[in-house]
Amino acid sequence: MPPPPTSPDLPPEPGVRLIDGGAEFCVYAGHATGVDICLFDTAADGTELERRVPLRHRAHGFWFDTIAGVGLGQRYAVRVDGAWDPDAALLHNPAKLLLDPYARAIEGEVHLDGALYAHHVGADLRGDIAVRDDRDSAPHMPRCVIVDTEFDWGADDFPRRSLTQSLIYEVHVKSATRLHPGVPHELRGTYAGLAHPAFVDHLLGLGVTAVELLPVHTFTHEPDLVLRGLGNHWGYNTMGFFAPHAAYAAATDPQGVLDEFKGMVRDLHAAGIEVLLDVVYNHTAENSRDMMTLSWRGLDERAYYRLDGRGQDIDVTGCGNTLDLTHPVVARMVLDSLRYWVQECHVDGFRFDLAVALGRGKDDAYDRDHPFLIALRTDPVLSRTKLIAEPWDVGIHGWRTGRFPPPFSEWNDRFRDTVRTFWLTDVRASVHGGARHGTQELATRLAGSQDLFDSHGRGTIASINFVTAHDGFTIADLTAYDVKHNGANGHGGTDGSNDNRSWNHGVEGRTDDPTILAARRRSMRNLLGTLLLSTGVPMLNAGDEFGRSQRGNNNPYSQDNEISWMSWEHEPWQADLLETTRHLVRLRREHPVLRQRSFFSGRQVHEDGSTDLAWFGTDGEPMGDRWGASSSEVVQALYDGAWLGQRTVLLSLNGSAHDVEVTLPTAPSATAYELLWDSDDDVPAPAGGPVEAGTSVWMAPSSMRVWRATA
Repeated sequence: MPPPPTSPDLPPEPGVRLIDGGAEFCVYAGHATGVDICLFDTAADGTELERRVPLRHRAHGFWFDTIAGVGLGQRYAVRVDGAWDPDAALLHNPAKLLLDPYARAIEGEVHLDGALYAHHVGADLRGDIAVRDDRDSAPHMPRCVIVDTEFDWGADDFPRRSLTQSLIYEVHVKSATRLHPGVPHELRGTYAGLAHPAFVDHLLGLGVTAVELLPVHTFTHEPDLVLRGLGNHWGYNTMGFFAPHAAYAAATDPQGVLDEFKGMVRDLHAAGIEVLLDVVYNHTAENSRDMMTLSWRGLDERAYYRLDGRGQDIDVTGCGNTLDLTHPVVARMVLDSLRYWVQECHVDGFRFDLAVALGRGKDDAYDRDHPFLIALRTDPVLSRTKLIAEPWDVGIHGWRTGRFPPPFSEWNDRFRDTVRTFWLTDVRASVHGGARHGTQELATRLAGSQDLFDSHGRGTIASINFVTAHDGFTIADLTAYDVKHNGANGHGGTDGSNDNRSWNHGVEGRTDDPTILAARRRSMRNLLGTLLLSTGVPMLNAGDEFGRSQRGNNNPYSQDNEISWMSWEHEPWQADLLETTRHLVRLRREHPVLRQRSFFSGRQVHEDGSTDLAWFGTDGEPMGDRWGASSSEVVQALYDGAWLGQRTVLLSLNGSAHDVEVTLPTAPSATAYELLWDSDDDVPAPAGGPVEAGTSVWMAPSSMRVWRATA
């Protein structure tokens, strides 16, 4: 798109804009006394030359100027001069090379060295924040690169899939295809690999409508990981909000990296698959103020970060800093970044990491009417995209599930915890005769979590249902480990959640016991069945469809190896699980009554008093006052689709550790049923003949069945 017109009374747009004969640079450094653009070129002998050009103009805290002779491919960065007064949050240091926050491409990596710190540090990277360090950081810093934003999109268009039709697939770009035998070796683990037909065919066969990519903004690795020989595999350590992470590209030049990312989006769109980005606007890779200075802290710490009265970081992210979205320059940067990825790179939406941090005001309290959230909701571009919040951070009162405004959807952690509890910890309790939680909360989650999202017309699509995500056990590991096994991360086992609600079924980790293996696989099928057939928007963690394991590591953020990479060499049981997952997705797609937008109201839809959703017990009679019984282990949900012109569906769930005789309920739209799926089966079996309502059938221990009314 053409750039917006400039005004003689305002600074130009931040970043770099090519004009005839040169380029216009604009950088925000509100408290600086001088800003230089550093241009890097290669001399005839191969050495790098740095030319510094002062920006002569200043307005509203922005420094800007036009530099002649600058064009595509130019490597550049920024240096800032000004006061050094850490107590006043002034950390200007012209010896430190800084990245342009608006850079569209970043070349090279951060090479850990003491010179990257604006203050003096020793060999152990610890030092005195009061003493400014005069070593040049340029030899250890990446470069910004001016690239062409034009791209041949062909006939590309946004798929614009309804959330009622969506299956979101959370996936890591590298982990997805790093070991995929159908992807050419040179494309494995790349943007191009993700869009390769071999992987796209897997997505389409599974019924995926949207991929949610773990962070693809340029990121770097935390110093403590580097010192331990590890790196940040997940990417939640952003170094550039406008530039795709170059290491995920098969291309090696910055222009090629950007074009490859766009090509991935175009090819996925051609297959009808949306692209959602997991974005980290709550903090940056600069971590706390005693860490490296890479960009924002050297430009204007006061503006970019939330600080207390002593100039210390207010950290509600657990990562050392929090971006200050109450500052107009910061809010503008984030909004500009989001619009860039939509308008220039054609992405379809965003999942906001630690989204509560984005809505905290000056008083530190979360405000659903925070100016940034209002701006996002009213922006003519962004308000039409898919917006998904991770509705918590690590600050005080940080859990806010159900508190985000429309059109946000939210990761529903209550769904995750309830489903795990019902099928794993409660079944284990049943085995040992312990107390259970009952079925009432499970029923609420199956029906779309109306208790959390029934406000402002949000409907069931506000609930992003998930049982697993990148953060935590995989579905296979939930059934094989009682405790986390995170030793490879180097934190002495202190990292990762301890509230896993998992069950190893009697043996920790790998086993050859066929009885235990059969029970684990049935539990996996129960978890997948509940996820894919519940009302709301299902999100599947990549690899769960075929039982991927992380060897019991529930926080493999630093494991860029086989612990995290998806293996495509499957045992027979994994092929069976994949076929089961495909079958469940088909059932969801074929029965709209399971994925309607409106909440079930219990309203009468037949003259005899039948309702749109009815709950029955083991005996086929309405649950009535049995909801509160802690011993309740069986529940049946009858979704009446007849009044909508759809098929009626019955879900029967046995959460006990023993066989149960269950009576199929009777209703005007359900006088007989055909069995569509039984989680006790290793592979989906053909639908059987009709079974009359009122008939008693036996259900296996800890199992789930799906029935369709035949009349």
